[in-house]
Amino acid sequence: MPFSPAAVWPVVMLFASNIFMTFAWYGHLKHKSSAIFLAIIVSWGIAFFEYCLAVPANRIGSAVYTTAQLKTMQEVITLIVFAGFSIFWLGENLTWNHAIGFALIAIGASFIFRA
Repeated sequence: MPFSPAAVWPVVMLFASNIFMTFAWYGHLKHKSSAIFLAIIVSWGIAFFEYCLAVPANRIGSAVYTTAQLKTMQEVITLIVFAGFSIFWLGENLTWNHAIGFALIAIGASFIFRA
C-alpha cells in the first residue's frame, strides 16, 4: 500500500487539534480561582486554534476516510490526549477502570474500520 499524506496528515492534525480542545475545555480546572468569564474567553480563544486544525484535517481526511471513520479517529485520539492531559496537567491518576473503559471504546471503534 503506497504512502498517502491524506491518510497521515488528518491523524497528526487531529492530535494537535485535540490538544488545543482539551486545554480549552479542561485547562481552566487547574485555575479554579480565576473568574468563570475569563475562563470562557480564554477557552474560546484556544478553541479557535482547534478549529483551524480540525476543519482542514477532516477536509483532507475525507479523501481517504469516511465521515464515520474520521469521527471515530477523533474520539479515540481525544481519549489518548485526555489521558495524558489528566496525568500531566491536572495531576490526576488513571485507574484500571479508566484503562479498561478506554480499551473497550477503542475496541468498539475498531469495528468502524472493518470492511
